[in-house]
Amino acid sequence: MKNIRIKSKEENITRAIARAELHDQPKILALVGRATDGDVDAFGDLYSIYLDPIYRYVFYHVRDKMTAEDITEEVFVKAWKAIDSCKGKERTFSSWLYRIAHNQMVDKSRSAQKRLAIEVRAESLPETGDVEKETEARLEWEQTLEAISRLPEKQREIIILKFVEGMDNREIEDITGKSQNAIRVLQMRALNTLWQRLHKEV
Repeated sequence: MKNIRIKSKEENITRAIARAELHDQPKILALVGRATDGDVDAFGDLYSIYLDPIYRYVFYHVRDKMTAEDITEEVFVKAWKAIDSCKGKERTFSSWLYRIAHNQMVDKSRSAQKRLAIEVRAESLPETGDVEKETEARLEWEQTLEAISRLPEKQREIIILKFVEGMDNREIEDITGKSQNAIRVLQMRALNTLWQRLHKEV
């Protein structure tokens, strides 16, 4: 399995292609079908496609780079070991993968009840060439991450899936098991809380 700690220009190009492939559902379904039959190469392709989204999802929860990398690797190891359970359920693979990630984070938090340090990846911030603007953007980003981290767990989950991962309510329903009405309520409460906290800190 690939080491996600190694980054290069070639890898960035590969991941850009992988992001585009997330929208190629026929290809995803075919890969999952092959992976459930024991095709390691097919699972490797799924790994490349879903690595960034799963890492990002975990990172926004734990806010620590090394912890996020470790959990992400564990998610894919567990997914490969249990890939047989996806046979005939290829369309729910994405939701299944996110549920594994969620459960893995819950397990980690139970075993390590401590506040994790904020770490923002440089590539998440705009490169303006203006040191003052970049510093201001970084501070705003850190404030936003801090505010998100203080949301109740259910609200934080919805905000990350909706606004970081860009999922619609149907996809969020598949992952969380909550009704779309419940999702809308949690989203409204979370956004209201974030607005109040961020404006207090201005």
